[in-house]
Amino acid sequence: MKQVEAIIRKSKFDDVRDALHDVDVNFFSYWDVTGVGNEKKGHVYRGISYSTTDIQRRYLSIVVSDEFLERTVNAILDAAHTGNVGDGKIFVSEVVETYRIRTKETGKAAIN
Repeated sequence: MKQVEAIIRKSKFDDVRDALHDVDVNFFSYWDVTGVGNEKKGHVYRGISYSTTDIQRRYLSIVVSDEFLERTVNAILDAAHTGNVGDGKIFVSEVVETYRIRTKETGKAAIN
């Protein structure tokens, strides 16, 4: 099993969600997060200084069986891509074990 974590533009979330549903990834968690960009200074507008380095994003966490990994990553890559700086990142980690609390199922059965 793998955990796929993706940080994407909030504006692309609906596209990514629909793409994941299209490849039968129907359960995942997400959070609104703030990241820090590369810009080294803020901007001043009408005498008020504000930072443009704080970037609003959406963070997705998805646990999939090994055979769903490639289609999950490709769905995110295709749906979240704009070709511009700031499209986001995807991280893949190994999941040692999964448990479904309600039924006490483990492993692949717990994520299906």
